[in-house]
Amino acid sequence: MTVLETGVANRLPTRWLILAVVCLAQLAVLLDSTVLNVAIPVLGTELGASTAEIQWTINSYALVQAGLLLTAGGLADRYGRKRALLAGLALFGVGSLAAGLAPSAGALVAARAGMGVGGALLTTSTLAVVMQVFDADERPRAIGVWAAVNALGFAAGPPIGGLLLAHFWWGAIFLVNLPVVALGLVAAWALLPESRGPAAGRPDLGGAALSTAGMSALVYAIISGPGHGWLSAHVLLPAGAGALLLAAFAGWERRVRHPMLDLDFFRNRGFVGAISGVVLVTFGSAGALFLLTQQLQFVRGYEPWEAGLRTAPFALSVVLLNFAGVSTRAIRALGVPLAIAAGMSLFAAGLVVVARSALDGYGGLLAGLILMGAGCALANPAIVAAVMGAIPADRAGTGAGIDGTLSEVGSGLGVAVLGAVMNARFVALLPGTAAGAASFPDALAAVHGGTGRAEVTEAFVAGLAAGQLVGAAAVLAGACLAALLLHRARRPGAAPRELAAPVPPADATHRRPD
Repeated sequence: MTVLETGVANRLPTRWLILAVVCLAQLAVLLDSTVLNVAIPVLGTELGASTAEIQWTINSYALVQAGLLLTAGGLADRYGRKRALLAGLALFGVGSLAAGLAPSAGALVAARAGMGVGGALLTTSTLAVVMQVFDADERPRAIGVWAAVNALGFAAGPPIGGLLLAHFWWGAIFLVNLPVVALGLVAAWALLPESRGPAAGRPDLGGAALSTAGMSALVYAIISGPGHGWLSAHVLLPAGAGALLLAAFAGWERRVRHPMLDLDFFRNRGFVGAISGVVLVTFGSAGALFLLTQQLQFVRGYEPWEAGLRTAPFALSVVLLNFAGVSTRAIRALGVPLAIAAGMSLFAAGLVVVARSALDGYGGLLAGLILMGAGCALANPAIVAAVMGAIPADRAGTGAGIDGTLSEVGSGLGVAVLGAVMNARFVALLPGTAAGAASFPDALAAVHGGTGRAEVTEAFVAGLAAGQLVGAAAVLAGACLAALLLHRARRPGAAPRELAAPVPPADATHRRPD
């Protein structure tokens, strides 16, 4: 008997406290994805870190986390989502302690990689727990809250990091995670019920190794592209290796008796539509916000933490609309396909407004950020519900791993591709005296007088606008594709999986036969 079938009477009385626990754990992971951006100058001074070491300090976390997400989701399904969440918190806490006390840049890179392992377990297990604890009636709102916390964590990193660095030494940005981890461990142990899928047979170690190596190589190539050039051996070799490894992973999964990832999921139009939305909305949002921070810092002259504060209306819009239940009611009224299309279209419109108000006052930027936030508040929970609803309930961890992996890929591609579009347009419009400059500061240093500086600034703003408009076009294309595929999947005769599929009771532990 499922949670859905037993109705309101069988709902866990502690389910909203459980949601608070998993959101707290997820918030720590997401804050750590962006909080380090404001500490780059300090790390160079205090640890004597080179530019390459600073880049690896940032990238090692994302690289390890992205590479392990699929494997972490499979582990959560097989061995238990509560167990995976507790392990993730413990690893994340140990990594945070090691990072905060790191005596050298190399030690900090290693600690950040360890935090990435914990982050992968947390990202997959938190969403899987949400899917297990809430029934179909409450699940959309719970997913909305989870998605809102994701947006809040992404946006709050720079201002929180700036505040900590203003009063403490650089290690505080990592050690602040420790009380969050301690509280999460105690609360998760006391409140979370265990749940797992009916895992049969041996663990798919070959699939885990191939997927981890393939995704790590692919994400490394994406991260390296802007710095080394997209046609350099530094990028093409890992990209080719990643593609070959992922092709080998697909072949392995088709032959192995108990695959980690059932490739038949990709025959489901609704699933393909949902993951298309994941990739394109994260492509547009991460890339556009990356360009926006450059606009605020280079064009408007804000410090990193000040730029973070001025982008806060984006995250606050997502949080308010989801916590107030507005997004849930809109999704129910519109249906999942139309909600995704409407939300992503709103987000694209916000990007256009932001692109067109680069040199105007803050009012135009604020309007664009609110539009973007409203779009994310509507589209993100609907996309997550579509992804998770297209996958069997006992594979909730795998579904969360797919969602997280594609989000990482979309974000990395968005930053890399939109950054390349911006740079190409910027370089093409530079005045002759600044020809060959590789960056905005270099171009300003090459010109003299107010006229030259104005021309360089205008070229940079035009480059930013070009990148943001390409991001808007990608998001809009994703809206159309996702809505079309989801609509076709739900037509009579298409035999779709119900997007609000029943899940096993949260306290049901499915043990593997001995």
